[in-house]
Amino acid sequence: MIAYLGRRVIQSLLILFGVSLITFALLYLLPADPVRQIAGRSATPETVENIRRQLGLDQPFVIQYWRYLINLLSGDLGRSYIQRSQVTELIASRLPASLLLMVGAIFCEVAIGLTMGIVAAVKRGTAVDQTLMVSSFVGVSAPQFVVGLLLLYLFSVKLGWLPIGGYGTWRHLVLPSLTLGVLGAGWYSRMMRSSMIDVLRQDYIRTARAKGLARRAILFSHALPNAILPVIAMIGIDVGIFMGGIVVVESVFGWPGIGQLTWQAIQRVDIPIIMGVTLVSACAIVIGNLVADIVAPFIDPRIKLR
Repeated sequence: MIAYLGRRVIQSLLILFGVSLITFALLYLLPADPVRQIAGRSATPETVENIRRQLGLDQPFVIQYWRYLINLLSGDLGRSYIQRSQVTELIASRLPASLLLMVGAIFCEVAIGLTMGIVAAVKRGTAVDQTLMVSSFVGVSAPQFVVGLLLLYLFSVKLGWLPIGGYGTWRHLVLPSLTLGVLGAGWYSRMMRSSMIDVLRQDYIRTARAKGLARRAILFSHALPNAILPVIAMIGIDVGIFMGGIVVVESVFGWPGIGQLTWQAIQRVDIPIIMGVTLVSACAIVIGNLVADIVAPFIDPRIKLR
């Protein structure tokens, strides 16, 4: 276990290094000039060059990236060009809202997706199966803002059950979580259906049926623990996606998460914030996948960490 974790940590550090290098290079090659965003349109060329020199943006790419990497190793994500605050503080202030939305969204999409996938697998080839798979296809294809606005109109405007937007109580969390849950459930349902059908064809399932075990016991005690393994890996990926911010959903519901911070940074070419959010998202994906790999052997003892 310790050797496995050591190898995975080294691999994760290499991945994060690659992400930081590629992201920094792409931002360096952008035609947009962040100095112009800071100085304003009426700034003189001397002012622009002075700001560029103060920020170190007049240096070659290698020197700029080396300075950023050294600061990153000490936990410094830099200072926002526009907001003049530490990127670490800006991300930390938005992190609780993003974590809350992440938990709510993953719960909704897993609950909806697993239920649809299990029912579709059990009812394979029937009208129920076809209806659920068509619904999952519609779910993954629907734009986020369309689903969000429909849920707002139904539950907030027509029924008045939930607030239109904002942040602070569990009632504010329901609609954005449900929006992301409906959109993500389609992937989970299709994955769960395929995995469950494959497991139900295995010999040990036939043996369990021959022994006369109840259908519920076969599904939830024997089939589900094995069929759910691919879903755990998907959850690890979703952790990073949600941590990176869901810009559209956060904008529709006025959710003060990392997504809004990222969108504002992109509009203003605020490179330190874009880099910070990208690295936080990459760290979340790496950690999520590592946790998924560690949890998998406890669900299925046949899996070994190597």
